[in-house]
Amino acid sequence: MNSHYEKPIKVPRFEEAQGFYTTKKRSSIMSKIRGRNTKPELRFRKGLSELGIRYRINFKGLPGKPDISNMSKKFVVFIDGEFWHGRDWETKKAKIKSNRDFWIPKIERNMQRDREVNSQLNEMGIKVFRFWSLEIKNDLNTCLNKVQNYLQDIQGLQNT
Repeated sequence: MNSHYEKPIKVPRFEEAQGFYTTKKRSSIMSKIRGRNTKPELRFRKGLSELGIRYRINFKGLPGKPDISNMSKKFVVFIDGEFWHGRDWETKKAKIKSNRDFWIPKIERNMQRDREVNSQLNEMGIKVFRFWSLEIKNDLNTCLNKVQNYLQDIQGLQNT
């Protein structure tokens, strides 16, 4: 167990019997949310490929199954959705109106798990990049440059 262990946040089951409810329309919308191969992921992967940076996707052998990984260069990339991973959480938390008893622990547990995964990967000597999907959408080049700069830095260390 690593030194950054936090007691896991308990997330209640999302069931009508528990007092959580959903409409058919909301259920339909939620069912269309992708977990893999999202537009931001595809854009980022295309950008890496254009830079000649090789990678694997959703590698199950690493904590958190990173969206993108390269074990020989020891880096991983997670592209996080703003809602699911709690971007600007304190502001957003106040705006959640329905099923608060489910959504607040759900998102806070996701954030906690992200911290745990980052810690595990760092302890393994792996550089972790986390980008918000909006960062990829609005400023892809800056995100790609962060990875490229890291690779140039480790290349420079190997040549010294």
